[in-house]
Amino acid sequence: MTLQEAIKARHSVRAYKEHPLTEADARALEEKIAELNRKGRLHIQLIRNEPKAFLGPFARYGKFRGVSNYLVMIGEKADDLDERIGYYGEQLVLFAQTIGLNTCWVGLSYTKIPGTYELGENETIGCYIAIGYGETQGVSHKIKRIDQVSNVSDDSPEWFKRGVEAALLAPTAINQQKFSFELLPAVEGQQSRVLAKRHFSLVGYTQMDLGIARYHFEIGAGTENFQWA
Repeated sequence: MTLQEAIKARHSVRAYKEHPLTEADARALEEKIAELNRKGRLHIQLIRNEPKAFLGPFARYGKFRGVSNYLVMIGEKADDLDERIGYYGEQLVLFAQTIGLNTCWVGLSYTKIPGTYELGENETIGCYIAIGYGETQGVSHKIKRIDQVSNVSDDSPEWFKRGVEAALLAPTAINQQKFSFELLPAVEGQQSRVLAKRHFSLVGYTQMDLGIARYHFEIGAGTENFQWA
């Protein structure tokens, strides 16, 4: 499965089969986590065979069932931490999809279980990501039109349209999609520039959502076609 295919196949899954991760899948995840921790200056950790984090009242409210494997998204406190968690965390989510795993970003519906993760000095937990073998592949949700989240026009290049379409398939908190992408006026002799923005939401998580959406945009648009403004 390619990343483009993973974007279309991925849906948030809240109910999982009670199967431990295979050693091959766990090893592949750990290798990818190590790579992304280096690139993103993060401390992401895979927790296996631990069901307590998703057994409390918050998990029941979030309709989670059978979750015993999850990712703890950790990093040093910084202004851009949430965006990095979103950007690099979604790389893990799509990678998991390509190897046959299901996932769900989790902002509040979990319980922190002492001793299951390591928290370094000045580090904080941004969120969890449930991971495992879903009872189903999840379902798609209504999304906005590309003109609602971008300045797309009839004259826009196809790569820009593809990027926005991919971003609209990105998971966001309660499907809020509080982001936008603006193709800036061309400057002769320079590569096209795109400005990504997050917008206000009472729910929050917009910075993390923007990181996720930016990664989707890059996959759809192709990083060779533009640079971030």
